[in-house]
Amino acid sequence: MSSIPSSLATVSPDLATPAALGRGPKAAREFEACLIGSLLESLEKTFAALPGEDALPGADDYNYLGTRALAGAVAARGGFGIAAMISRYLTAHESKGPEVIGETSNASPNT
Repeated sequence: MSSIPSSLATVSPDLATPAALGRGPKAAREFEACLIGSLLESLEKTFAALPGEDALPGADDYNYLGTRALAGAVAARGGFGIAAMISRYLTAHESKGPEVIGETSNASPNT
């Protein structure tokens, strides 16, 4: 039986999110897991069914649970790097406050 070399199974530090997550990075990881889950779910629905076969009762529920578990595991190991990018953005702009989202003070420069 062949196994994956440990050098290939590790995640790049740039893609991995830290283990001790605050609210922002945790939300970013959950967001990425949702994106990966929707991608995997559409792929599973497209390629899982064989022509002419009826689906077994409850198969959709098990497929959903398996897809969500896989998506969560992929996201926890770095996923596509979306959570890491969001986390880096939030960390870099955390102290800037409302200016990050385009809010300005009520006073206009022309008055």
